[in-house]
Amino acid sequence: MTPNLARNPSPMNHFELFNLPVALDIDLATLKAHFLKLQQQYHPDKAKDKDKALIKSSEINQAYKVLSQVDSRAGYLLALKKQDHHLDQSISDFEFLQSALEIREQLDEATDSDQLNSLKTEVQQWMDGLVREFKLDYTHEEWADARDTVRKLRFFQKVMNDIDKAEDQLLDDEDFDLDDEF
Repeated sequence: MTPNLARNPSPMNHFELFNLPVALDIDLATLKAHFLKLQQQYHPDKAKDKDKALIKSSEINQAYKVLSQVDSRAGYLLALKKQDHHLDQSISDFEFLQSALEIREQLDEATDSDQLNSLKTEVQQWMDGLVREFKLDYTHEEWADARDTVRKLRFFQKVMNDIDKAEDQLLDDEDFDLDDEF
């Protein structure tokens, strides 16, 4: 059953929009399937009221973007509990900051796909640990700790995105070799 957005003027939370449980762990394949179905249903080119459809389509896109990444999903869970204030503050955990600096340096110095894959594995392990930490903080309503964990997750999500960009750049460089004969 897909929600009828046209008849529901009250704001619907993102999880309800995609018929998902309100939880950090969601099935990303189900999220994507519901997203595609809703996008098709409310596509502006198929609607009688294109302006309303454009607004609904934008809301669907935004909700999908938030729920598709673990860091933004965790932040959104805090927002639903009205505990998302100060998420933009700096991280003050010195040991974490040292580790973060080392990981950034490794990324800057990575020259091949093996180094990037190794770094990606390390970052994913960090993220997995932070997800476990967030779940505990959230369950026990330790909101300050949960906010701190979201900040750390955001950092590592950015690093993961940068690793993906570095991999793409490496592939582009391999595909375009000036020594190739034409």
